[in-house]
Amino acid sequence: MFKKLLSTDLSKFIDINLSILLLRIGAGGILFTHGLPKLMKVFSGDFSFVDPIGLGPEISLILAAFAEGICSLFVVFGFGTRLSSLVIAINMSVAFFIQHSGDPFGQKELALIFLMMFVITFFTGGGKYSVDKKIA
Repeated sequence: MFKKLLSTDLSKFIDINLSILLLRIGAGGILFTHGLPKLMKVFSGDFSFVDPIGLGPEISLILAAFAEGICSLFVVFGFGTRLSSLVIAINMSVAFFIQHSGDPFGQKELALIFLMMFVITFFTGGGKYSVDKKIA
């Protein structure tokens, strides 16, 4: 058993597609909880938001709401997984490297964790259990 846990051959330990599915559902689902309030702000017409890259608070909110609210659901279902993950990774890069650049690490680590998860999802794609697979 111990030898199996140390094995680098993933196919002997677990179905890699199940791991991709769990990552997609976990990362996308958790990020959606951050995106839903932003979507509600957009729909209510309240465009007060930060402007980290100089596009204006309205555009910044719409882009963040799209990335965190819409693209996160696309990732959960595995629909356009790579493109959606790229959009989210760009959003999290702005959050980590620009918006929270001067903050202590504890305040910006969540953006870094999301960034890492969605970069991995970008590289792996949707996997076998995804809408992408059904379409392809």
